[in-house]
Amino acid sequence: MSDDALQRYQEGLAAFSKAKRVAFFHEILGHIRGKPTELLSFEDIRARLRLNVENYRGIQDVPLAQIAGSVGRYHEFTRHFLPKRAEMEERWSRVYAQVLSLEGLPPIEVYKVDDVYFVRDGNHRVSVARQLGATTIQAEVIELPTPIGFRPGLTAEEIDATACYAEFLSQIRSMLPHLPPGTFKLTHPTAYNDLLGHISLYRCVEDQGEDLAQAALDWYNDVYQPVVETIRKFELLKQIFPTCTETDLYLWVTEHLRECEEELKIEPEPLNDFLINFLRTNGIPVPVECYLVEGGI
Repeated sequence: MSDDALQRYQEGLAAFSKAKRVAFFHEILGHIRGKPTELLSFEDIRARLRLNVENYRGIQDVPLAQIAGSVGRYHEFTRHFLPKRAEMEERWSRVYAQVLSLEGLPPIEVYKVDDVYFVRDGNHRVSVARQLGATTIQAEVIELPTPIGFRPGLTAEEIDATACYAEFLSQIRSMLPHLPPGTFKLTHPTAYNDLLGHISLYRCVEDQGEDLAQAALDWYNDVYQPVVETIRKFELLKQIFPTCTETDLYLWVTEHLRECEEELKIEPEPLNDFLINFLRTNGIPVPVECYLVEGGI
């Protein structure tokens, strides 16, 4: 090993020692605050989000801040890709020395799920690059498309909710294969079963027998979508319910309508008409276009 190479390696040893100390304090703080400090497991996320399709996207400059997981070594680094094990010292320091040399290193390999990247090969290179203050790294990217909306920094609860949404979509897409991204997103993941119950109930009420797919399509077009269009015209999410989703409000409307029918002994009316009347009763102006479409919307 040349003198220059030896010096770079020694710098790597010092950098590793510092990074490992920081990793220790991050883990302590994480335990105190009840926040996870490990990287995400690609195998776990892939299974929970039901990711099956892979598309090769070539070599790209990948933001280091969006690399949040690993295929098989998520236990060895913190979420900031700080090394946690003493036995990693030699390899980590050699990678550090090579990054500083004129030789450079080949691109890493990553999986991409929405805005999150998982390291397939090159965990040490990512760790060193972050310690050296880099913002991007070259990577061969394989994308696993999903309509879920996955992003770095999700809490354990948010990941659980995302997994519930993926499970729901896996069931509903066989009946409604052309849904726009984000359709049926709910704040409370336990409510997805309620939506499936609405479709089953609609099939029974409309006497559509075993044709669940046709019942789902008719329910979406004749029941769900008219209510959502009314919600959008009133801009209810923006003005009144900023923490809710359109589907949250749809479920609220159906539940409120049922309660009114039971308590006030009123005759049933279409959901969209009920929503308009309810909002007018509460002093919210009704856009004139809501009355220009057949059926009240």
